[in-house]
Amino acid sequence: MPWSKDRGYDEGGIDTIRTRPQPYPEADLMHTWQLLGDAERERLEGIRAFLQNRVRPESIGYWNREEFPHHLLPEMAAFGLGGIQTDGSSDLFKGLVYVEAARADVSLSALVGIHNELIVGMIHEFGSAAQKARWLPRLTNFAALGAFALTEPDHGSDIAGGLSTTATREGGEWVISGSKRWIGSGTIADFALVWARDTGDGQIKAFIVESDRPGFSATKIGNKIGLRIMQNADIELDSVRIPEANRLPGATSFAKANELLMHSRAWVGWQAAGVQLGIFDIARDYALEREQFGRQIAKFQLVQLPLAEILGNAMASLSLMVDVARLQERGQLEMVQAAMAKSTTTRLARESAAKGRALLGGNGVTTDHEMAKLFGDVEILHTYEGTYEINSLIVGRAVTGVSAFV
Repeated sequence: MPWSKDRGYDEGGIDTIRTRPQPYPEADLMHTWQLLGDAERERLEGIRAFLQNRVRPESIGYWNREEFPHHLLPEMAAFGLGGIQTDGSSDLFKGLVYVEAARADVSLSALVGIHNELIVGMIHEFGSAAQKARWLPRLTNFAALGAFALTEPDHGSDIAGGLSTTATREGGEWVISGSKRWIGSGTIADFALVWARDTGDGQIKAFIVESDRPGFSATKIGNKIGLRIMQNADIELDSVRIPEANRLPGATSFAKANELLMHSRAWVGWQAAGVQLGIFDIARDYALEREQFGRQIAKFQLVQLPLAEILGNAMASLSLMVDVARLQERGQLEMVQAAMAKSTTTRLARESAAKGRALLGGNGVTTDHEMAKLFGDVEILHTYEGTYEINSLIVGRAVTGVSAFV
């Protein structure tokens, strides 16, 4: 429903909200939401209201303190956010959920996306019957959290060939040793999905490693400029022993990981579209409420110009992602499209964040007015799930037939 904010702030976030009608209240100039069927559109409207009215206001204080709001997980579960990967939702609906989540808070949208695309999705696709029975009911209700442990301190972009964490079979057990870095939810997860190289056959395989096993330790990475609610961690695996039953039988090579990474790269494109809508929401509200020289700054040409550009970037990003969803529904998505979507939308998001921050002037550099929070978060989107440069090179290789990686 139409809304605009006249905000007061405290350490916890927005403490007053008033509503008033606005033209294009949802900023959906391309009528993207109308592409959904009635049931999914109604469900998405409920999710949007929850995210805007409950999650967005609370996120500011947690972002400032680099803390995680555990109490929101049951509420998020009540809206089905823990199980959209397996509940039969369309790819377009899932994408627009990620849009609305990022519009409210990018950190929690990262948790929802990683949880669905890489944790629930991985166990559902590659797990054994016993693993699915044990974990999926708890995961889809956010009663349990997992961490996707692939990246290493010395291997990010070259992880496919450089992965150094090892898994050695000893009878009915595996011994896992190595280090992982930048692992989302690493300090709060019940288990990590650890990718390690089998010392027997040299193949990269995946294992469920519970966080309470001897030899497993996770240390929070602090002082980040963005995604400060997401609890990224350094993980150390010091001869951690797990049973053979913890090996995911379907994850037998890095090619399997790459399938997941393809879809998670596409997911970041939805995040980038969503955060741009959040940037527009904040910028438009500010322009309508802020007065200088005796009138609303929304009446100034140099304010309307960046507003139009931010929304144009958001709609271009959203339209690109709708095409990605179409390819996903047909089973035609390839890494080149996912990489192009991720690199293009995050480039536009970076531009939109800069314009939004500048529009707020001095008020754009503190989280009191939210924009600085989104400005920092966009920098992380530009870098994770494959840096902008790496994804651009994936596209370049596809369209020239020549690799420029080395």
